[in-house]
Amino acid sequence: MIREKGLVVYKNRPALVNSVGEKISIAVLGGEQVRVREKDVELIYPGPCALTDVEAWVSGNDVPDPKEVRGVWELLEEDVVSLKELAELVYGEYTVGTSWAAYTLLRDGLYFSGDIDAIHGRKCAEVVADEQKRAEKQREALARDCFLQRLRAGSASAGRFSEDDTPDSRRFFQEIEALAYKRTDKNRTLKDLGKQETPVEAHRLLLSTGFWSPFVNPYPTRLGLSLVSAKASLAPPPAEERVDLTHLVSLAIDNAWSEDPDDAVSIDGNTLYIHVADPAASLVSGSVADIEARDRGATLYLPEGVSRMINPDALAYFALGLQSPSPALSFKLTLDDAGFIMGTEVIRSFVNVNRLTYAEADAMRGETADFGADITRLFAIADRNLERRLNAGAIALEFPETHITFNGEELSITQIASYRSASMVRECMLLAGEGAAEWALRRRLPFPYVTQEVGDLPNEPLPGLAGAYQLRRCMRPRSLSAKPAAHGGLGLDAYTQVTSPLRRYTDLLAHQQIRAFLRNESPLSEDAVLLHLAAGEAASNATTQAERMSRAHWTAVYLSDKKSSCWDAVALERRGSRTLFIIPALGLETQVALKQNVEPNELVSLTLAQVKIPELEITFVAE
Repeated sequence: MIREKGLVVYKNRPALVNSVGEKISIAVLGGEQVRVREKDVELIYPGPCALTDVEAWVSGNDVPDPKEVRGVWELLEEDVVSLKELAELVYGEYTVGTSWAAYTLLRDGLYFSGDIDAIHGRKCAEVVADEQKRAEKQREALARDCFLQRLRAGSASAGRFSEDDTPDSRRFFQEIEALAYKRTDKNRTLKDLGKQETPVEAHRLLLSTGFWSPFVNPYPTRLGLSLVSAKASLAPPPAEERVDLTHLVSLAIDNAWSEDPDDAVSIDGNTLYIHVADPAASLVSGSVADIEARDRGATLYLPEGVSRMINPDALAYFALGLQSPSPALSFKLTLDDAGFIMGTEVIRSFVNVNRLTYAEADAMRGETADFGADITRLFAIADRNLERRLNAGAIALEFPETHITFNGEELSITQIASYRSASMVRECMLLAGEGAAEWALRRRLPFPYVTQEVGDLPNEPLPGLAGAYQLRRCMRPRSLSAKPAAHGGLGLDAYTQVTSPLRRYTDLLAHQQIRAFLRNESPLSEDAVLLHLAAGEAASNATTQAERMSRAHWTAVYLSDKKSSCWDAVALERRGSRTLFIIPALGLETQVALKQNVEPNELVSLTLAQVKIPELEITFVAE
């Protein structure tokens, strides 16, 4: 029975009973006065006593020898005792202090279980298992404490990772790494260090300790992308009737580093052929390989490697020019003298493809030897098509581009030369997209179309890069739809993309619809096309974001050891006290605070002031 001056337990804390009535008034250790119901407390010592007695025990007595506690537990393994009896067995007496100590043993739960009226020893196997867990937890706590002390040491080398680090230390680093990769959103080490639990903070710590080198690029993994190419296998192209177009001069013109040519061009009078790789011959909608490609959305191109949307083994079958002849899906466009498409035919074909770099194609323009005559005619068609599109309101934007290469720990950034043949190929690919869209429209084929609205353009755009930037700001994002609409940016009434089925899922989807029609099979419905488009585009957007952030990362790494280096920059736009510049040699846009005014397109020398790799922050100042 609870009485005044008795010791009770309230919310696992000792409390002294002041008075007993309809409710019980208690004073909790620490000074809190509370009125409670009888069922809210447990009596462990009838009293009379004072809380100071408990305080004296807690502060003035040693913890009982664990061997004595184990001895009592062994005696009680088959018996049941009260809290009073447990206190007498362990401590030799039943007092206010020993009652609380005995209750603490019961609550600890290692050796004893039950309630204060019926306490029994736990089974031996249970105790041994819990002892092992507690010992491991204590060892873990000690290891973590040592790790934290090491990180807090403050010297340049004390917290550095070493190949000789203990497994515990490696594990703690790997836990931080998991946050840096965004595989988790929490990290105990950062929390214990008083730092924000963010991927950026984790990245910073991994760099400062040397667990990561600057050459670790976390962004694709943070966005949930695979760094391994697709694994679903593709069968070789099936035996089917194909038109022999091997008599045509077919040219695959691309950058020197391209390894997966998927389009080529031919010219025959006023007939333009765009030959495109034909993986849809084997990769049918709904197959394992198709689902894997859809989940990726696009091939991921990084300076450190390529993660392909389609199994790389399929390149030997389908990439143009890697075997002779190559199977292709050819878009045959009949053009009038003004460059308009008079008719489009889609042909399953065989072609012999010659691969050229942009530099080689530029050098052949105007020549009569080799492929010079064909290239010259292709240039004429491309120039005419560009003029036609510009007259229809197309927006032509040219910004400096760079190519980043990384091999081991050698990193370089080179500005991509402006080749006329690159523009020529682009115009031919746009013609293919326009022709394919019109072909699908005429056949009422559910199809993926690309559209874009143009915002309000300036009446008189600035010249040069500043003007290109003005126009780019007016462009609205492109849209994908199963219904055709104008692509204002290209100056086309209808447009689709069909020339990169090895690299883009939406192009592959278009090929699958075309092939279903050519085979007299049922294509996907419009609703199904929309569903496939949405899934593929969502994945493709993640790929695009990963490539953009990876470029920013590698640019920061490239500049990290070039402090105080100077770079030529072109002014694009004034923004209050800051000016937006583009550095052509880096393909980098940056804002710089300037005291003086600079005119758009003015060339200014900027000095690299600071690089923060985890934050992707690169700071320049004007000289």
